[in-house]
Amino acid sequence: MGVYPAALENLIRQLARLPGIGEKTAERLALHLLRAPAEQSQALAAGIARMKEAIRLCSRCGGFSDQSLCRICANPGREPRLLCVVEQPADMVAIEKSGSFSGTYHILHGTLSPMDGIGPDQIRFKELVARVQEERVAEVILATGTSLEGEATALYIGEQLKALGARVTRIASGVPVGGDLKYIDQVTIKRAMETRHAC
Repeated sequence: MGVYPAALENLIRQLARLPGIGEKTAERLALHLLRAPAEQSQALAAGIARMKEAIRLCSRCGGFSDQSLCRICANPGREPRLLCVVEQPADMVAIEKSGSFSGTYHILHGTLSPMDGIGPDQIRFKELVARVQEERVAEVILATGTSLEGEATALYIGEQLKALGARVTRIASGVPVGGDLKYIDQVTIKRAMETRHAC
């Protein structure tokens, strides 16, 4: 039997299901919402409901949007023949925040993982192939993660797209700016040495 009333216990359980939120944090958030003015809690609930109704996937890149096309795909100032492939919408946001890319994106919504039954049909691979062919993409930049699944996904996509005659590149990875070599793992150091460039 819980210490709190059933409605409060239920809210704590729901909040604890969010990523990065443990039971203690969920309890603290629930108690804050309970003490907050009713308008604040109602605004939060309405915001969540509105987001769930309004947000969909962009019909072109697969990013989050409240229209058929997201803001990036609808922007005529973007370079449409330069396509960056990422695993998740958050990866696209990270690249956008860097200000280093002016092309468009394709979001896979996952990575290949045969052990988990995730093959090309479970990610947005067919849509990628269609875009490369229909939009006459000049370069596909693979920006998947450096995990085993991310690397396998990049390798598979690279091989498939090269067979179609597309130019495929992979983002560099290595020692982060400000990183101390003695704290960097061996795989990262190896990758940095292999992708070194002239000064």
